[in-house]
Amino acid sequence: MIKAAMTEGIANKHDQATESHRQLYKTWAQGGAAVLITGNIMIDRRYLERAGNVVVESEDSLGELSLWAKTVESEGCQLWAQISHPGRQCPRLVNTKPLSASDIQLKLASNFAKPRAASLEDINDIIQRFATTAAILQKSGFHGVQIHSAHGYLLSQFLSPVTNQRTDDYGGSLENRARLLLDVVRAVRAAVGKEFPISVKLNSSDFQKGGFTLEESKQVVLWLNELNVDLLEISGGTYEQLEFFKKSFEQGDSSGMRKSTIKREAFFLEYAREIQAIAQMPIMVTGGFRSVEGMENALQSGDTDAIGLARPFCIDPKFPKKMMNGELKEISDMDSQLKLGDGFWGPTSRSKSIQALNNQTQAGWYYHQIELLAKGKPSDSDFFPRKALFSHLRKDFTRALKRKFA
Repeated sequence: MIKAAMTEGIANKHDQATESHRQLYKTWAQGGAAVLITGNIMIDRRYLERAGNVVVESEDSLGELSLWAKTVESEGCQLWAQISHPGRQCPRLVNTKPLSASDIQLKLASNFAKPRAASLEDINDIIQRFATTAAILQKSGFHGVQIHSAHGYLLSQFLSPVTNQRTDDYGGSLENRARLLLDVVRAVRAAVGKEFPISVKLNSSDFQKGGFTLEESKQVVLWLNELNVDLLEISGGTYEQLEFFKKSFEQGDSSGMRKSTIKREAFFLEYAREIQAIAQMPIMVTGGFRSVEGMENALQSGDTDAIGLARPFCIDPKFPKKMMNGELKEISDMDSQLKLGDGFWGPTSRSKSIQALNNQTQAGWYYHQIELLAKGKPSDSDFFPRKALFSHLRKDFTRALKRKFA
């Protein structure tokens, strides 16, 4: 079992890791996972996924990073850093002039400004920043890095025809659209050496009309085969099409899970099956696993080499040990506990706005659980979801102001 990345949002006003990160990851390390992957660690202070992200640009924060990395070692697990650039998915609170592959705006609750197309100078800077951040994290004692090229972040924006309408060497054909990702992987490998683990998180599909497809994803994997990648995490969707959140609403209550549910509980297994057939590196599938039987079936079938889980760590951080000890056969998430039905603000099919509001409410609820664990407190499964949304919005606004005037 591997804890997949979840954004924490608990950095200080200088975008540095804090004691809260150490407490949070100590708690998760005690749960028994083999590897913990951090949430977005940003490569550029100008562009964040949200206020509260950790940023690693220089060795100024090496001390705090080293303490964070050491937190998990006594529990026998590893800490890998997810390194990322949000591209156009940088909120207005952080930057009103984000950059992307092209100037295609993310129209979601007016929260994101129109980006400018990255220049060749920007692209070279981005490549170098990924390499620099990875090298600093290696020096600080992290055990690996994951390059985020999924969920509509910058590298994913270059891959998708929807967001990449360039006509230069980084646009048009898939070979050109994949160039930035492959250049980043090469630069990171050169910076950290042959033995340091590098993972790539890649969409199996964007699930958008005209977007990045499964067939294109498979071709990118063939190119990654040549670059000494140690782990490939399969995911999917973008901010405009959050497949992992949408499916959680569709599944609803998972108590008394039936065989048919077990068969489909991992969102991306059917895509991973096709990718596994050509991948030369281990595959991790993240999204939807909830039962021991479902996880064992996925591993025994050979569709995945590792089980990635995220949100369940927010509710019961020790569930991996419980499962491996035979104390727990199935885990539930907030959807089943709260019996959401059609969602917090109405059916997700009603409109894009309702879908976005439901997604943000669910995310806010999990952010609240992360904040509790980071304070050394137990999670609170009874916390009211709509209250969580407004709490999340208020805190992100406050964090953005504090870092602006720091």
